[in-house]
Amino acid sequence: MDEQSLTHTKWKCQYHIVFIPKYRRKVIYGKLRKDIGEILRRLCEFKHVEIIEAHAMPDHIHMLVSIPPKMSVSEFIGYLKGKSSLMIFERHANMKYKYGRRVFWAKGYYVSTVGANKAAVAKYIREQETEDQMADQMSFKEYENPFKHLEEE
Repeated sequence: MDEQSLTHTKWKCQYHIVFIPKYRRKVIYGKLRKDIGEILRRLCEFKHVEIIEAHAMPDHIHMLVSIPPKMSVSEFIGYLKGKSSLMIFERHANMKYKYGRRVFWAKGYYVSTVGANKAAVAKYIREQETEDQMADQMSFKEYENPFKHLEEE
């Protein structure tokens, strides 16, 4: 049973959330990826939000979460992005020179309710990185020197 319960309430409130770093900078990979994941998990635990599936892409975060009904999605996202920005800048003080006012995440986010499509959304989040990598490799074109025929003469 996927439902959770409070004292007098049974609920199943699952959301697919996507948000990006400011200017869509590809800083989530590398050293920051592990720290960001740890920070987001910790903040979710504080608010009793269950992370069902999550993945850090090079320039955005996908999360499939279960948020208690006593908390609105916008309230949770504001908390998650606000607190994580502060924690990221606290751990990586040198970033303040690149990002200025301690604003790590861009304004806004994407959210959709999951409902019966939970398995499909979880699978999409798991396989997104692999699909992106395959698409990138297919788009690589072998470099060929256009002046090669002139060099041979």
